[in-house]
Amino acid sequence: MDTQAMHIANGIINGPVSAIFVVVAVAGLAVCVRKAKTDLDDRLAPMAGLVAAFIFAVQMLNFQVLPGVSGHLLGGTLAVILVGPWVGALCVSTVLIVQCLLFADGGLTAIGLNITNMALIGTAAAYVLVAALLRILPKNPGGLGATAFIASIIGVVVAAMGFVLQYALGGTTELSLTGIAATMAGVHVLIGVGEGLIAATTVVTVARVRPDLVYALRHFRKLPATTTAKVTA
Repeated sequence: MDTQAMHIANGIINGPVSAIFVVVAVAGLAVCVRKAKTDLDDRLAPMAGLVAAFIFAVQMLNFQVLPGVSGHLLGGTLAVILVGPWVGALCVSTVLIVQCLLFADGGLTAIGLNITNMALIGTAAAYVLVAALLRILPKNPGGLGATAFIASIIGVVVAAMGFVLQYALGGTTELSLTGIAATMAGVHVLIGVGEGLIAATTVVTVARVRPDLVYALRHFRKLPATTTAKVTA
């Protein structure tokens, strides 16, 4: 198995299953493009560019998790909170495609697998968690930070389980599926903690300075579109 957690290399999953997930990824991104048209405006478009650039930067930083296993941040929860699920999924997908084509980070034949896991499953899980948590936690920078931390951990693990499903359908090695699931879950809990700390710090900073730029606050707290007032913790 590729020693870089999350990104799937060529040959890990067989051709037919890889092809199926290309179709899944294309269909999912088509839905995101259609839905994102209603969200994009003069405020969200520049933020989406900044989010994609930030995710690209943090995903290029690999760190040791266990002997022989390295990982990187995903950025799905951060994207969901700042620009919403549809635009967020497109931001993550753009990063994955650029990394694959320019840096060979993730196999070309596995691009559908990687987009499905990190851009679609990861952001969908993050959005569901953010929506649920912000109905319980305070809708202020403190609550938003806690939401980002919790959703990052769970969202990263759920995205990793996408690979486990794909491996069960078309894995090309003789490794134990139970062992793979346990390893992926354990490793990605640690990755999720790191991602949660970065996501929480980032969204709290933005929410304190420009709460009107935070999609989650606008969507769940119904902030007026023209407000620039600070939200107190």
